[in-house]
Amino acid sequence: MWWGVDVVLRRLVAGLAAIVLVAEAAVLVMVHVVLGRTTQNQSMSIAGSDPELMSKATYGLGAGMGAFLVLCAVLVAVAAVRDRAPGRFARIVLFTAAVTHGVLGILAVALVGWAAFVAMMLILCLLVLILMLYAAEPAGRAKAGDTPPSPPFGELRPTNP
Repeated sequence: MWWGVDVVLRRLVAGLAAIVLVAEAAVLVMVHVVLGRTTQNQSMSIAGSDPELMSKATYGLGAGMGAFLVLCAVLVAVAAVRDRAPGRFARIVLFTAAVTHGVLGILAVALVGWAAFVAMMLILCLLVLILMLYAAEPAGRAKAGDTPPSPPFGELRPTNP
């Protein structure tokens, strides 16, 4: 069985992206756990906000972000195992993740620094590369071995002698 370079590259990039997304999910959940505990242990309110409510919101946001990134990792891993383009739902989720990483990368420069920006842009590049490598084929394009579509009314199909 011979696999082309494109198949190996697609699967390698998708596998690497799945691993990176799971690692990012774990890091973000841990950061939100630390932030939630810090907020819970403080004895002051910020602009009248309840510290208990703020800590629960931080935990919830961390769990939501982690679940979203794990979902992205699962969708990418499924595409890698099957070596097929992700479906419409998966493409929308991956596109949303790519846009989110772009926006967070811009914010990371100002708030965290250039290292965080580079990390976000590398993940963004992986997501865009997956979307490009697993591009859906146009509906009118036939695969090798398929019968050509029937001609429109009034046209003759050329025959091979």
